[in-house]
Amino acid sequence: MESIHVILLIAIFLFFALMMFFRKIPALIALPLMAFSISISGGIQFNDIIQFVIGEGSLKLYQAYTIAMFGSMLSILMQKTGIAESFIKKGAELSGDNPWMIAVIMLLLIISLFTTLGGLGAIIMVATIVLPIMSSVGIGPMTSVGIFLFGLSIGGILNVGNWAVYISVMGLTVNEIRPFAMLMLISSTLVAISYITIQLYKDGHQINFKNIFIKSTILIILIAVAYYSYNYLLSAEAQNATNAFLSKIGNLIKFLVAALIIILFAIALFRILLKKNENLTQPYWISFFSPFLPLLLILLFDVNFIASFILGLLFAFLSTYKKGTLNIFIKSCFEGGGVVMPAVALMFGIGMLLVAIMGPGTQLPQYPNGWPVLNLIKPLMLEIIPSNAFAYVLTFTLAAPLALYRGPLNVWGMGYGLAAVFLASGMIPASVMGLLMAVGQIQGISDPTNTHNVWLANEMRVDVQKVLWNTIPYTWLLAFIGLIISAIMFM
Repeated sequence: MESIHVILLIAIFLFFALMMFFRKIPALIALPLMAFSISISGGIQFNDIIQFVIGEGSLKLYQAYTIAMFGSMLSILMQKTGIAESFIKKGAELSGDNPWMIAVIMLLLIISLFTTLGGLGAIIMVATIVLPIMSSVGIGPMTSVGIFLFGLSIGGILNVGNWAVYISVMGLTVNEIRPFAMLMLISSTLVAISYITIQLYKDGHQINFKNIFIKSTILIILIAVAYYSYNYLLSAEAQNATNAFLSKIGNLIKFLVAALIIILFAIALFRILLKKNENLTQPYWISFFSPFLPLLLILLFDVNFIASFILGLLFAFLSTYKKGTLNIFIKSCFEGGGVVMPAVALMFGIGMLLVAIMGPGTQLPQYPNGWPVLNLIKPLMLEIIPSNAFAYVLTFTLAAPLALYRGPLNVWGMGYGLAAVFLASGMIPASVMGLLMAVGQIQGISDPTNTHNVWLANEMRVDVQKVLWNTIPYTWLLAFIGLIISAIMFM
């Protein structure tokens, strides 16, 4: 009987995934239907489907879509007050006319930021700065989304917050994770640069391939040398001294930024009192700090995401204030919520699917052995555990797309649960880490059920399913490369 349930689960997952992949059913409809069908076939009682899967599932990502709403309000206000247009023009002036170089610089900026940042709020804040700059030099909407997703995922490779799971669950040390993460960083950066080059060529830009190859090689070598020098050539005392010096610099920067924020608000209020903005046709220069303000508050002062957006909204309003601006502010708040509603509606379905697969997160008396769907999938995954390096690479390369649509290899679906199953079966912990980090690139960049994919696609007016089609050849290749590296190092 269980085998029938498992076959039915797989059939449902594949059917809806393929329907979304080939754009036969919109994800907005397919995700809730998939969640409902998986729950029914997995043996979940109808009342529990209504209460937990549909009811609680639709609220599962409430933080993500609340943040998205406030981020959208700031975005609309910047557009209506002219801040966004002026910002784009200024960015275009400062950026020059080399789209490839600008794209690579933006990629590196995003990577650097997301080695420490995380969450949809931070993504929205960075995107409101980066996306207009890329658009201003003629980089297409799809390419801009792809570049941002690559940068976000690559930054996550070096985000030590993401390493915590490998350390706590798998018993690995930082020294075991770091070498593999560095090789994944280099591989991912090379694939991302290849993506940028090919996409810009497809978009009709003139590309000097020889020059790009030389610059890319030099860049990768410099990054690798700098990282290796710090971690392996410097003594512990030298590293501590360097860290102490950087800490002092960081504290000084915090103080200066705090002073700058206070001064900016003071200037904005002073200009309102003197009615300096009334006759301006373009926003005053201080308004350009509006998209940066929330980012600085979170990055340097750990301010709550929503509070940061509210302060950003307030500053954008004050720095552009003149007669009629209050009405613009109110309209922006209403329109901001409306603009992001397609993304919010999609997040309802994503939340339902998460609960359908993983359960509500609490032990329920009617299911003493755990959530039935999860219990059905775990034995199946035990059957595919490879016994040698070749089988490891082949099996998980072919299975890599199961990281999409909250599938079994999706780390935000049941991937970490499967990691525990793999570990219990005797699989080497480091190889499990390598598997999740390699296959995780497909999930992090290409998965249409990611809240950041949904928001970015909505913001740039592209179909989130087309983002999958656009990036999957690169991310599947990246997963294959990562699995080879993992097999060589750990199997």
